[in-house]
Amino acid sequence: MDIQLITIHQDKTIIEALEKLNDLRNLSRLILFVVDNNNVVVGSITDGDVRRSLIQHADVEKKVGEVCNRNFTFEYVQDSFLNLDAYRKKDIKVLPLLDKGKKLKKIIDLKKINAVLPVECMIMAGGRGKRLSPLTDEIPKPLLPLGNKPIIEHNIDRLISFGIKKIYISLKYLGEQIRDYFGDGSTKGVQIEYIWEDKPLGTAGALSLVENFKSENILLMNGDLFTNINFEDLYKSLIASNADMAVASTEYKIDIPYAVFETEGERVKNFKEKPSYRYHSNAGIYILKKELIDKIPKNRFYDITDLMKDLVDNKGKLVHEPIIGYWIDIGKPEDYKQAQEFIKHS
Repeated sequence: MDIQLITIHQDKTIIEALEKLNDLRNLSRLILFVVDNNNVVVGSITDGDVRRSLIQHADVEKKVGEVCNRNFTFEYVQDSFLNLDAYRKKDIKVLPLLDKGKKLKKIIDLKKINAVLPVECMIMAGGRGKRLSPLTDEIPKPLLPLGNKPIIEHNIDRLISFGIKKIYISLKYLGEQIRDYFGDGSTKGVQIEYIWEDKPLGTAGALSLVENFKSENILLMNGDLFTNINFEDLYKSLIASNADMAVASTEYKIDIPYAVFETEGERVKNFKEKPSYRYHSNAGIYILKKELIDKIPKNRFYDITDLMKDLVDNKGKLVHEPIIGYWIDIGKPEDYKQAQEFIKHS
């Protein structure tokens, strides 16, 4: 949002503030940030502040600087993790981010932003999607429509809701269509950069083609997923465990329709009648320390599972975080149909 739309000079009248508040759009709370001659933020003012002033003083010419809340809540702009839970508990809906000179740089609408994660992301979107042919004969799988937008756009919007501003997309098959659809990302308020694979590089190989990731931890995900994963939970799992990589997991249940024997030679020692087994399966979403990318061979086919195995074999720390919510890997026609039915009712 344009900073000018949500700031007002302290010498303006409260009626002028009310008019400006009335023009605000797409913000969860009607609020302006009050600035002095040097554009330093000195307070905040809401429609409630204006009404209370009018009731108490009945003076429409009263200055905004006399009425504003000078004990307003704010945060400084930072590159580290910003936990928004404490602000939500205080029922703060709009959080201003100031620089060290207390000038407004941006705002966080807590109704629209789940978190602010200090990570960059790569979305793997170069695959052919053969199992979804003929749907993918002329359209790359990530651009297949799901509701009112493509599969990959659901993922990008989800990333944006967690404060992720830099997104790389690895492309190969019909990648020009994805590039043309999103452009540089500016229409969504993010930076999108495209990594082109001259040959298939697996689910992790494209990471080696990025010259310089800026964040200490990198989020990697498949572009054909439909999920409401909480990326903050995955990030917190990595940090709290001091792990090298955190993998999102989904529960996989196997029902055996028969009795299963526990045997010793030909003798049945025990048995379970129609047991069910539950496993934690790889959900195709990862957060890893940036230094792990140095282990990925340049311009060679390399899957993320190769990196995971190397990490485990060398006593690194790999943790998983279950997805609490929905998750569909759109690999087959029945998966796509399931996602299409699901979104109709979500």
